Amino acid sequence: MFRSLHMKLMLIMTLLIVSLMTVVGAFLVNSVSSFYLDQFYTQMQSVFQNDTEFYHDLQNAAPGEENGAEQIGRMLETYTGNLGVDGLARNYYILDGTTGAYLNGSNDQEGSGLEMTHNLALALAGEVGDDSDISASYMDVAIPLTRGDSRYVIYIKDTRQTVQNLTNELVTLILEALAFGLAISVLLSFLLSKTLITPIERLTEGAEEVAGGDFSHKIEVDSKDEIGVLTATFNNMAGQLQNTIQEVENERNKLDTLFLHMTDGVAAFGRRGEIIQSNPAAEEMLGRALPIGGEVDYAALFGEIAPLEQVLEPGQQGYVEGALERGGRSLELLLAPFDKEAQAGVLVVIHDVTERHKTEEMRKEFVANVSHELRTPLTNIRSYAETLVDNAGALPAEMAKNFLNVILGESDRMTHIVQDLLTLSRFDSGRSELNLTAFSFSEAIESMTNANRMEAQRHGHTLELQLEPGLPQITADRERITQVMMNVVSNAIKYTPDGGHIQISAGRMGRNRVWMEVADDGIGIPEADRDRIFERFYRVDKARSRESGGTGLGLSIAKEIVDQHRGELRLVDRTGPGLTIRMELLTEGPEHGKA
Repeated sequence: MFRSLHMKLMLIMTLLIVSLMTVVGAFLVNSVSSFYLDQFYTQMQSVFQNDTEFYHDLQNAAPGEENGAEQIGRMLETYTGNLGVDGLARNYYILDGTTGAYLNGSNDQEGSGLEMTHNLALALAGEVGDDSDISASYMDVAIPLTRGDSRYVIYIKDTRQTVQNLTNELVTLILEALAFGLAISVLLSFLLSKTLITPIERLTEGAEEVAGGDFSHKIEVDSKDEIGVLTATFNNMAGQLQNTIQEVENERNKLDTLFLHMTDGVAAFGRRGEIIQSNPAAEEMLGRALPIGGEVDYAALFGEIAPLEQVLEPGQQGYVEGALERGGRSLELLLAPFDKEAQAGVLVVIHDVTERHKTEEMRKEFVANVSHELRTPLTNIRSYAETLVDNAGALPAEMAKNFLNVILGESDRMTHIVQDLLTLSRFDSGRSELNLTAFSFSEAIESMTNANRMEAQRHGHTLELQLEPGLPQITADRERITQVMMNVVSNAIKYTPDGGHIQISAGRMGRNRVWMEVADDGIGIPEADRDRIFERFYRVDKARSRESGGTGLGLSIAKEIVDQHRGELRLVDRTGPGLTIRMELLTEGPEHGKA
């Protein structure tokens, strides 16, 4: 019934009139009560406080007076007009000032049965009782006085009958006005609602036309008020919507063309795993047709790589990576929800990395072969150089020794390269094993720091060590973890100008992870080179690296070792000069001893 706007407007107007009349009525009734209450106490004050002569006469007894109450009554009879005493609604009573017993008054019947009120109790205690209470059903005042040797209380009480009668008349008048106002409000609200709702109904019809796809329908604007402005805005919106839909359609056609001809495969799946879109590249890479709504679904294609539920609720990365071998192809997969909030489905992007893997394998094989081929001649060179050093005599001793020391230095350097290459080769082939033992993380750092302290002093560096107390033991390959620490710290010493500052710090994060950071104020790494710092053979300053004996393999080996331990080795973003490298490890170590 009240779903109609007509009825709602009429109901609002009716409630408005009722509320207004209720508020006005309550205000009038309350004002009348307050007026009579104020008038009552004003009258009492004018007689008993302002008229000092009358109050003095009440207190002075005539010589030989026997009945003071009767004399007081006669005096009050002369002031009934000033006191407003009518013998009906308002009466006066003369009471014994000690016991409160009725002695005289304008209404003997009520006087004998007076109840003890707050003001009366105050008067019997010797105080003037003139406290007012608008919520009480009566008005009263009690005046204590002493006449001769006797104490009396003049008690005046009004039953508020006059106020009640006037209130009833007001309520009747308000109800009559309310009935008349309701009739007028219903009529006016009907006319007002008709005026407002007619253009709204036109807008509704126009909106239904637009919802049905007819954007050419225009609504006539008959007025220049807010509804007229709304109608004009609606017409403009319909035109803009038509243009926007046309632009969206054009963009969709462009995307469809790009989607069909892109080299990467793309397949979209609904939240239940059904195929909702795919391109020819995806069908070619997967070696099968992917019809929309067919029997092939997400579980059959990629369920073993990552369950659909896992992809719909990804971690911090927002996507899941995977790999797949299909028909001699090496495929990399990126699986991500295309609407995280609604979990509408999953988008799978497929990259063909077959050629890249082949190139990588060839490069790894080359490194392994070169390392293997160089090891034997390098050993011979070292043996020959040692023999010449021990038997130098044909040349001047000092010159021969210098030459031979150069040969020894170069052979050591090349042997180190070969060892690094073999280490990387073992990592790549998966033949490198971890010798897991439990050891003190803090003790290993302290030992490594002491081993590098002399080299740091030789360069004039300040080497600081800060360890959080209570670092736990970790389970890892101590020799290789120490190798990582040594590599990072030696790099900091090597690439920091003499007189620099190197700080080694370590601590614990969470329940099962520890970390170590090495920070220096050296030459640092340019922003463009930071992403490649862990690549093999990559060196930022090749001349300086060769001068200091660097091969470009140290950080690569360190990264491989930490990855084997399921840890993380990375650069820390920081401001100012220098470099900070952070290593994080699990305290319980990797699950297996093999890489």
